[in-house]
Amino acid sequence: MAQNMQARQTKFMAYTAVYVLVVLAVIGAVNFLANRYNKTVDLTANKKFTLSDQTDKVVSELKTDATITYWDQPTRFQAAHDLLDRYKNLNSKLEVKYQDTDKNRTQAIAAGIKQIPTIYVDVAGKHQEAKGLTEEEITGALVRAVKGGERRACFVLGSGEHSVDDADRTGYSAVRQIIESNNYKTQSLKLLEKPEVPKECMLVIVAGPTHDYIAPEVEALKKFVEEGGRAMFMLDPPLMFAKQEIDENKALTDVLASWGVIMDKDLVLDTSGVGQVFGMGPEIPLVTSYASHAIVRTMKDVPSGFPISRSITIKNGEKTTVEKLFETSDNSFATANLKSADIKPSPTDKKGPLTLGAAGNYNGGSTKGMFVVVGSSRWIDNSFLRFNGNRDLFLNMLNWLSSDEDLISIRPKEPEDRRLSLTARQMMLVFYSSVVAIPLIILAAGFGVWWRRR
Repeated sequence: MAQNMQARQTKFMAYTAVYVLVVLAVIGAVNFLANRYNKTVDLTANKKFTLSDQTDKVVSELKTDATITYWDQPTRFQAAHDLLDRYKNLNSKLEVKYQDTDKNRTQAIAAGIKQIPTIYVDVAGKHQEAKGLTEEEITGALVRAVKGGERRACFVLGSGEHSVDDADRTGYSAVRQIIESNNYKTQSLKLLEKPEVPKECMLVIVAGPTHDYIAPEVEALKKFVEEGGRAMFMLDPPLMFAKQEIDENKALTDVLASWGVIMDKDLVLDTSGVGQVFGMGPEIPLVTSYASHAIVRTMKDVPSGFPISRSITIKNGEKTTVEKLFETSDNSFATANLKSADIKPSPTDKKGPLTLGAAGNYNGGSTKGMFVVVGSSRWIDNSFLRFNGNRDLFLNMLNWLSSDEDLISIRPKEPEDRRLSLTARQMMLVFYSSVVAIPLIILAAGFGVWWRRR
């Protein structure tokens, strides 16, 4: 009997030891594989913790060694790990370094660290700074490091255009802020004083002139694009009832027409009633229909608004290829009556959908110019830039013009609003079912068990 008991104990201990070894082996194997193959699954509805396809493409195609250096205090490294490790897993050529600004003070001074966190991206000797711990900023810095060169956006001034120094509702100070946060530099360009676009201007922006450009100004803009430059033209309808009338700017619109973009002399109105949802009137047509151009390819279902806008007619020119970007709904029309503020539909009005934006290429042989034309300049002023998709649309235009299509639509992913809204009746139903019914069922079940066993 004692021998059988001892044999049983020995066998039990052997089984236990084997089980423990097997469990340890499985845990060790899982940890080894997890360490070697770092894979995660993003189950969020808007893929908040997944890098965009554009980022995947940019990082995966790196041919040379690249380094992302994150300078901060160690207590905040984990937040950076959550994002930067996703970059590291895309390409073995990309290395991520974490530097302690307190422990390595001299190195931080040498690196020019003035605030934390600071993120540097280095690719093949090219050095760029990401302005924040976001996918948009880090991928943008990678693209700029790969392509190199300073990017400067020059805003034409002198004929009543919006100014990037103006902080009023109709100013462009918010535009300057987002441009500079995307590592562009801004500069005012006064063609009246010197009708020539400086070489440092990567792209030129004409933002709603209220007065006619003189011939030398127009010729400077024409020459800039046709010799390979990039420009954005935003021209408002030539209203004649405003306190400050808007000139027709015929010389400039004639140049655009020669490229295949005809600026119609009208005011677009939206009668669909959709704008009322956003507290807007018919003078602010909403756009929800986008074409397939790279600028708007990812703008599906994101409305944008264009206050006081004119329609555009497009066609290919002798040396240009022009594409539509977006248009209004069927419930819109364009009135040619620009002398009265009263909205009175007329049988001669042009019916929607109406094109409000276009993009084109000028093939000059050895050079290739690029241009974007929008029938409104107020859609990105300080009072309207943050409206729905306007900001992203403007940045997409900017990135396309500067040939940074890799940056298009890499935007911060906002958390979805998933609040549960219940009516009073539904709330009462939830209350009585969870607070009253379920406890009573449990009590009844317990009483039933007791009754059977007594």
